[in-house]
Amino acid sequence: MKRVLLCTNVRRDPGYALTKQVARLIEDAAVEVAVCPLFEEGADEPEELPGYQMMPLEAALPGTYLAVTFGGDGTILSVARAAAPWSVPILGVNMGSKGFMSDIEIDEIELIEKAVRGEYQEERRMLADVSLLREGKAIYTDYALNDVVVGGVTKLIDLRIFGDGDIITRFFGDGVVVATPTGSTAYSMAAGGPIVEPCEQGLIITPVCPHVLAARSFVLSADRRITIELGDEKPNPAYLAVDGRGAVELQPGDVIEVTRSKMGAIFAHVGKKGFYRKVSEKLGEKCEK
Repeated sequence: MKRVLLCTNVRRDPGYALTKQVARLIEDAAVEVAVCPLFEEGADEPEELPGYQMMPLEAALPGTYLAVTFGGDGTILSVARAAAPWSVPILGVNMGSKGFMSDIEIDEIELIEKAVRGEYQEERRMLADVSLLREGKAIYTDYALNDVVVGGVTKLIDLRIFGDGDIITRFFGDGVVVATPTGSTAYSMAAGGPIVEPCEQGLIITPVCPHVLAARSFVLSADRRITIELGDEKPNPAYLAVDGRGAVELQPGDVIEVTRSKMGAIFAHVGKKGFYRKVSEKLGEKCEK
């Protein structure tokens, strides 16, 4: 029997109201339904949902057929990162503000039945591997679905950025974003970077408030190795953040390497809106047709 996970942000769906609707909708589809409550670290344990199996997300993912998320983009990001090593497809139901990564809205939950039957389009998204090197040794590794940010805490920092060992740009500024195509509509776009279709393969380098006119965004082949060196001409406090998670403190001389990961994320698409329509509607423009 196929297992379907209902991954609920308990703050967005209090009392599992929408989760219960979807559970009842798909329970006749010959699937095993498991509910995975998602909550902030330090928060109280969420209540149980009587009649349904409750499981921690990490324990439930092996052998899962589909994971449906209830929340905003942060919820999808968290589940997609956890699901990537297991190649579990993600279907997002938007209960957030923007919900750009979500595939369907609350009034479209009947489409989840199609996904459970396997009637969905697979969208494969690239991930980026991240390594923080200090004195030549890797002291931190992670992977990103959205972006990698190197930023100054309160003042300008000194950055040198390379592609396969060749210098791309050097500047003093607030920081730099290295985004995947999926993350191109997030921080990178807000900093002036280009929008890239999410299923493309590539890495986008976008300076953040550079104190030089010549610093611009670059779109590199996914096969490039991006190296970010933190210089010492402005040895101000700096940090590394991967997918907006907890910041790692940096030191002058630190090197951050970003490359395409062997893993990838899979998104299930059953919604009626394509990428361009989402860009128009969710980023402030109206689309008549």
